Amino acid sequence: MKKLLALPLAALALTACGGTETKTSAPAAAKVTDPLVTTYDGGLQILDRATLKVVQDIPLPGFNRVNAAGDGRHVLVSTATGFRVLDATGTTLRAEEFAAPKPGHVVRHAGRTVLFSDGTGKIMTFDPRELGTTLPKVTTHTSEHPHHGVAIRLKDGRLISTLGTEDERTGIRVLDTTGKEITRNEQCPGVHGEAAAKDEAVVIGCENGVLLYAEGKITKIASPDEYGRIGNQAGHDESPIVLGDYKTDPDAELERPERISLINTATGKLRLLDLGASYTFRSLGRGPHGEALVLGTDGALRIIDPESAKATRKIKILAPWTEPTEWQEARPTLHVAGGTAYVTDPAAKKLHAVTIESGKLETTADLPKAPNEITTP
Repeated sequence: MKKLLALPLAALALTACGGTETKTSAPAAAKVTDPLVTTYDGGLQILDRATLKVVQDIPLPGFNRVNAAGDGRHVLVSTATGFRVLDATGTTLRAEEFAAPKPGHVVRHAGRTVLFSDGTGKIMTFDPRELGTTLPKVTTHTSEHPHHGVAIRLKDGRLISTLGTEDERTGIRVLDTTGKEITRNEQCPGVHGEAAAKDEAVVIGCENGVLLYAEGKITKIASPDEYGRIGNQAGHDESPIVLGDYKTDPDAELERPERISLINTATGKLRLLDLGASYTFRSLGRGPHGEALVLGTDGALRIIDPESAKATRKIKILAPWTEPTEWQEARPTLHVAGGTAYVTDPAAKKLHAVTIESGKLETTADLPKAPNEITTP
C-alpha cells in the first residue's frame, strides 16, 4: 500500500481533557455587528468586517484554529483541550468548551454543526442556534477507531463519517437517525475532507479520487492518475460541481500542486485544470453563485467557472509568495463571506477585501499582528 501523506490537522499535538464544562455566562452585548476573526501566534483578533479595524484582541497561548459555529455570532476555537466558544459579536471568549482531545474538523450543513475529535473518534452534533448562555444539547456518535476524520449530518438526520485508525484511513460509512449503519465503502485510502454540493450530494476525498454519496448510494470517482490525492474540497449548494485540490506525488514531503480538480456530482466526471501557479490547502473557496476561487502563490485570486473549467478573472492582490514547509506557519489564506473574498497577507501584516462579482479590491487594512487563520461566524 502506498505511503500516506502527513495531513495538516493530524499533526496537531493536543492534550486530552476531562468532561465538558457547564459553566454559564451571560451573553455579551453586541460590540460588532459583522465580525471577522483572525488568529495570530498566541491569540485571536476580532475585526469589524465593514472597516477591517481590530475591535478586540484576545491573548490565547498556543496554536489555535478557528471555524464558524454556524449561527452568525459564534466561532469555535480549537485549542489544546477542545472546541472553545468565542462570542465574536460580543467579543468574548467564553468559558464553555466542547471537550475533544485533538479537536479536528468542524462541518456546518443543513442547520447542524458537527465536531470531530481525532483523539477519541467522538462525533458531536448540535444546533448552533442553541449556543446561548450554556452549551447546547449534543447528539454523540463514536467512530469504530480514533483517527483523523470528519463527519457531516444530512437534512434527514443521516450521518456520513469517515473510517480509519491512527495508522490508516480507508473510507466512509453512513448511519441512519438511530445510529444504525446503512452502507459503507472502504475504497478510499487516505480519506480526508468533505464538501456538499447541489441536491445534497456529498464528496469525500481519497488518495485516488473521491467517494460520492448521493441518492442513498456511495460511488467511487477515480482520479486519472494512480495516485491522485484530493484532500481538500469546497462545495456550494447551488452548484453540482465540487472544487478540490490535486496532488500526484505520494513521497513528497511538501508537494506544491498547480492543478485543481472539479468533480461533477451530477455526471460523476472529474476534470483537472492547470492554474500555472501553485496553491495551498487554505487557497480554495466558493463565490456567492458557485464560482470556484483559488488563491495562487503568484499573488493572484482566480475566479473560475466550474462548468467550463476556465478562469474568467484573475485578480492580482499580493506579491508572489512561497508555501512554508510547516503547515502551522502562516501563509496567505482565502476566506469567503457573502460576496466578499478576504485574503490575508501575513508577511506584510495586511488583510484585503475583494468584491467577487466586480473583482474590485475594496479595502486593505494594516494589522498589528501577522494573521494566520481567518473566519466569519
